Amino acid sequence: MKLTIKKEILQEAINKVSKAISTKNLIPVLSGIKFELKKNKLILTASDNDITIQTTIEGCKEEDFKVEKEGNIIVQGKYISDIVRKLPDKFINIEVIDELKILIYTENSEFNLNGINESEYPTINLEESKKKIDINASTFKDLVNQTAFAASNEETKPVLTGINFNIAGNVLECNSTDSYRLARKIIQLSKESEENYNIVIPSHNIVEFCRIMDEDPDSKVEVHIFNNKVLFKYKNLLFQSRLINGTYPNTANLMPDASYMVITADLNTFYSVIDRASILTSDREKNIVTLETEGDTLILKSSSIEIGRVEEKMKITKNVEDDIKISFSARYMMEALKSFSTDTVEIHYVGEIKPIILKSNEEETLTQLVLPIRTY
Repeated sequence: MKLTIKKEILQEAINKVSKAISTKNLIPVLSGIKFELKKNKLILTASDNDITIQTTIEGCKEEDFKVEKEGNIIVQGKYISDIVRKLPDKFINIEVIDELKILIYTENSEFNLNGINESEYPTINLEESKKKIDINASTFKDLVNQTAFAASNEETKPVLTGINFNIAGNVLECNSTDSYRLARKIIQLSKESEENYNIVIPSHNIVEFCRIMDEDPDSKVEVHIFNNKVLFKYKNLLFQSRLINGTYPNTANLMPDASYMVITADLNTFYSVIDRASILTSDREKNIVTLETEGDTLILKSSSIEIGRVEEKMKITKNVEDDIKISFSARYMMEALKSFSTDTVEIHYVGEIKPIILKSNEEETLTQLVLPIRTY
């Protein structure tokens, strides 16, 4: 195996697949990146058994990517990443000598690494389904970013650490909850799915996939769903994740049929008011604030015996004359508000012990739910 490649092309590919390398893996070979060099392309693969990432370098200018001898080798991921990143040269040469020795060199630098025989690498099946689902890449990223944050971090309920994808016909409903809040986004697919699916994808994995996607609004993500895994295909990138076993809770039961009061507020102002009101809360994790209304004024309060108290006011409109008082986690509410990209937000009040619903007329496909907290 021998090639010359432009540094930035190789570095970008290594950065992508490195996300699948775990430092805690008990299988030494999985700390490496598999290099497969063919006549006109270089395929890099990395896996930690939870996710697998593969990217292909091809279609480059001849001066940017030149193959002299085909071959395969496993390279230690951490070292190849550090070497390529720190080399100052524009082009890098990589050559396998004596079967398992890797020579990485430029005009003034030379590194010798011990490689691993490709036969030791586990067989990874990155097959594509005939029943793929196409989603606009920008829409897909919004879908994940507006829901993933509400997933649980507690491994005691594994199914809640994932994002639920429920696909029926041409509708994709995405839900994420940790039992104290819920994020829901519904999108229309460009064409009907041949099958209905109800799967749970680890939220950490799908967020990682979105991080390595570039900002190309016109591209698409192909979703290939299998019994125990899901494969995302984006441009020259394949990203495969395991699925979480178990039945996702029926979150439809959490959604109230009607609201007693609808408060409309400027989103940025409401967010800033909560942010300031939470400064003096003693418990930074729960950081409870209390919301009250007095006519067309919304009042947010928080207090701590040790620290002090704060009161913030802002103008709102509401659909009934009555006033309310309710408490909630400032952190949960702020994270929910950040998912909206609108100017205003609607706070739907159903009752003292009923969930607070956040919606916007400007973005009807997104719903956020935050449970109130009893403070008396």
